Amino acid sequence: MSPLRIRYIGLLTLRGYTQRTQESYINAVAALSRFYNHSPDRLSDEQIRAYLIGLHQRGLSRSSVNVAISALRVLYRDLLKRPVARIEECLPRPRKVTRRARVYSREELRVLFVTGCRSLRDRAFLMTVYGAGLRLSEACHLRVGDVESSRAMLRVAQGKGNKDRYTVLSPWLLEVLRDYWREFRPPGPWLFPAPRLQNRPMVDGSAQMIFCRALRRAGLPNRGGIHCLRHSFATHLLEDGVDVLTIKKLMGHANFATTAGYLLVSAEQSVRVRSPLDVMAPQQSSAAVADLLSNPR
Repeated sequence: MSPLRIRYIGLLTLRGYTQRTQESYINAVAALSRFYNHSPDRLSDEQIRAYLIGLHQRGLSRSSVNVAISALRVLYRDLLKRPVARIEECLPRPRKVTRRARVYSREELRVLFVTGCRSLRDRAFLMTVYGAGLRLSEACHLRVGDVESSRAMLRVAQGKGNKDRYTVLSPWLLEVLRDYWREFRPPGPWLFPAPRLQNRPMVDGSAQMIFCRALRRAGLPNRGGIHCLRHSFATHLLEDGVDVLTIKKLMGHANFATTAGYLLVSAEQSVRVRSPLDVMAPQQSSAAVADLLSNPR
């Protein structure tokens, strides 16, 4: 391992980046080094900029490009101390694309859990993701002790941003989890261990396969992967009248604007908005309105 790589890992560790983020950043820097077959500290600003343009031209998603940019900014700005203005110029962030979350209806989710899941493990896992509004990695890393049945709460340890939080635990979900426990009895600490490695948590790829398999069996469309279950959780809470601040805490959002975005998704909130035309409606009978439309003056 090169001295630069050791220093970079040390900086990421001291800053408290999660293991997953560290791996993403290290891989991004390593990819740059392999591309030019040189150590990153020997590359010019022009080379870095050309590499970034190449990432865009290869069709990488904006999120993937942003990960690379963040990794390289930490390297060049914070570790190698290049002038900030030069870093801003050669590593600009792409314009963010605003996309609205796509969700499933409650009836679709019932079909997904009941018809789409033939394994009790699959049903318990997908119901946990939706019923508690979890991110995929959070669901995979749940421990048995995180299920606090006496308080009807589910503990999320070290979620995104290295933050602990609590979220709701549905009585139906608790019943399913108890059935799952009695049948499978995971021997290690993980609530959903990897099938062949009981001492390790389920990996993201396996969880995505569970979701896609259940979608096919239920005959439902894929609306953006398993993360749509989390979007559905927040949207349905909003439709039930739960305030946005409470939803923010349950979801573990750092930014209030992220939670407020679900206001644009909620069908219920749109229905509650009254059209200004309704103010005029009581002033005329429906027959008068029909006559006006059929005989305009």
